[in-house]
Amino acid sequence: MSYYFTSESVSEGHPDKVSDQISDAVLDEMLRQDPNSKVACETLVTTGLAMIAGEVKTTAYVDLQKVAREMIRRIGYVKAEYQFDADSCSVLSALHEQSSDINQGVVRQKEEEQGAGDQGMMFGFANKEMENLMPLTTEIAHDLLFELAKI
Repeated sequence: MSYYFTSESVSEGHPDKVSDQISDAVLDEMLRQDPNSKVACETLVTTGLAMIAGEVKTTAYVDLQKVAREMIRRIGYVKAEYQFDADSCSVLSALHEQSSDINQGVVRQKEEEQGAGDQGMMFGFANKEMENLMPLTTEIAHDLLFELAKI
């Protein structure tokens, strides 16, 4: 049985990338304030809305509205005509304290005994199709977007 193997690469400004950057900014701010923070943060963006959700264990206080809007502005969503911009989009938070079950499985006295949380399902592999060990389809998708960004 034959099949097609495809890869996707999304360009800057894509909702997936915007979401990742907002989540990363939240994580960075929590770690800046509390280096022992445990953060499982997911963000969804759509027309007029950024929703930040997940579980955290931290002593940090993060103004999620401010962090999200600063990142959205930095990315370049600053015009109302985009139907998603830093000044007028809604920023909702559904962040809450990390569950005791996850905490019990993750936190250990000895660093080498540290467990994993509920994140971590990945697909990917290195291979010898390209010098950088990326699959050819992934490399082509990235190269196409890189060239498109130059236009």
